[in-house]
Amino acid sequence: MIAKLFIGLALAGLVYMWWRRATVSAQPMRPAEARKLLGVGAEASAEDIRAAHRQLIAKVHPDAGGSAGLATQVNAARDSLIEELKRR
Repeated sequence: MIAKLFIGLALAGLVYMWWRRATVSAQPMRPAEARKLLGVGAEASAEDIRAAHRQLIAKVHPDAGGSAGLATQVNAARDSLIEELKRR
């Protein structure tokens, strides 16, 4: 009986952690934060943004010894800035 309760609580905790992680990572990155991460200015073109992204992702990609979390942030920064340019 206690084992079933413990397993149920453990599963509920795992589901909560998964849900929490999914909702936090789904939030878009602010343009100022994205520019700082990629090292581009406010006047950067789409080509400049993509070039900075390529250069940085080559260093932080998990296949190059980086982390998946950092690669995700770099990709989110690129996406945020490209979206901002499309809105202008």
